[in-house]
Amino acid sequence: MDTKSKIYIGAFLVLIFGFIYLESIKKQPINWFPSYVAKHKIPYGTFVLREELSNLFPSNEIKNIKIPPYIYLEDTTQVGTYFFVDEALNFGNAEFLRLMKFVERGNDVFISTHGINIDTLNFETKPLVSKNLEEKVFFKLKNKVFKGKEYTFDRPFTNQVFTKIDTLNTTILGITGYVNSNNERTEEGINFVKYSFGKGNFYFHTFPELFTNYTILKSPNQQNTANVLSYLRDDLPILWDSYYKTGKSKITSPIYYLLSSKYLKWAYYMVLIGVLIFVIFEGKRKQRNIPILTPLKNQTVAFTRTIANMYFEKQEHKNIAEHKISYFLEFIRTKLHIPTTIIDITFYEYVASRSGNSYESVEELFQFCDQIHLKNQITKEELITLNKMIENFKKTIQYGK
Repeated sequence: MDTKSKIYIGAFLVLIFGFIYLESIKKQPINWFPSYVAKHKIPYGTFVLREELSNLFPSNEIKNIKIPPYIYLEDTTQVGTYFFVDEALNFGNAEFLRLMKFVERGNDVFISTHGINIDTLNFETKPLVSKNLEEKVFFKLKNKVFKGKEYTFDRPFTNQVFTKIDTLNTTILGITGYVNSNNERTEEGINFVKYSFGKGNFYFHTFPELFTNYTILKSPNQQNTANVLSYLRDDLPILWDSYYKTGKSKITSPIYYLLSSKYLKWAYYMVLIGVLIFVIFEGKRKQRNIPILTPLKNQTVAFTRTIANMYFEKQEHKNIAEHKISYFLEFIRTKLHIPTTIIDITFYEYVASRSGNSYESVEELFQFCDQIHLKNQITKEELITLNKMIENFKKTIQYGK
């Protein structure tokens, strides 16, 4: 290697290590991801609230529920206040029915999320939009005990209000809206209600940011959080939902763990750069091997044996059903050009209109898929039923009714 090449390589290495050093000392940006996970200390995590619940409710037992409500409430002896807070919550019909029976027995359910459209209880929401850019948001609880104190929030968010409620069984607990520069209210709506059902109550709240680290650590908004939490009963355990959360509560990937630490991340990058340099210079010194091209094997028989082994020997009905549902959703996306991110009433209507199937059959099919998701194991008969329902759906698209 001549002197000129050594100079170029040295300059290249200096630039690389200089870039790594500058990146390593650069201040990390704030992570505003809305995780709502109790272990996360980022602004929109709920670490502070979860730690302080025992101080706010010293006589209550605090339980972490890491399984779906559908499974947890199979035990009808469970009691408490089921506490849900997340960016978005989508309960299946069967799961919400169990929550209703749980409340009917004398328990409470507290749900704080953006947008709560529950047809069963006649609740609908929509965004409250401000037309004046200079306006600021306000929150206020209706109870006179709080002396009409109003609070605000200085971050962009989706301000949802109720547009439809069951006035016979619902009590309005809080409102939100906007005020202009002259302190005049220009928009207003309901964002916190109590719905009496049987011997218990549902609490619906549309501002989950209220329970995040950012709000609680920013005075005086933590008082607003405490005021809302004061509606929780002190004679029931608090069942903290850890299952329905937008963010991950634990690290599920080694790469994620490496990249989450500044020092491990740059050590990983340096290893990759070292490997790249080694490949560049070692590749010039050794003759490349002539690859041996082997013909492609017919894997049909092996695939069939694998599936047969799963079905007949291991009886993995649940695994097969999950794969069939995944392929079915892919079929919906590619053939009908309908996104499957959100499966709700509108989704059922689109699928029914584009596939030629009835709305009732489409709803029945996807509700059956939801039941399979919630089970740990399924029977052979349930797998056969799922297969028949999916095949009948596809036949309608191919040959018509």
